[in-house]
Amino acid sequence: MALLDCPDRHEAYLALRATLHALRDRLTIEEAAQLAAQLPMLIRGFYYESWDPTGKPLKERHREEFLARIKQELRPRQTDPERVARAVFQVLANRISEGEIEDVEHVLPKEIRDLWPATIQQGQRQ
Repeated sequence: MALLDCPDRHEAYLALRATLHALRDRLTIEEAAQLAAQLPMLIRGFYYESWDPTGKPLKERHREEFLARIKQELRPRQTDPERVARAVFQVLANRISEGEIEDVEHVLPKEIRDLWPATIQQGQRQ
């Protein structure tokens, strides 16, 4: 809520869910499960909500494709999916182990990986 400057808890949860779904569907099934294992139980429920692992991971290679998936689930007022993605990734980077974040980043294409705060702060990882 603070990172998005969003006073509405429900709206913040919708932003979190939209980003987690886009991320989950872009990860391999194994990596999606490993990330889920580190999420709090309530957030893990959002993460797995309506998940169908058939045909995963999605082959989105470009930032615009990834952000479009987030925007699909956002309310009309939340018009900046990049801001939402960066905020959620910041929360994940603060709460999930560094090793797991590195594993997640490793399977993402560069354009999506660059949305993560650690990548931005530490330079581009190889």
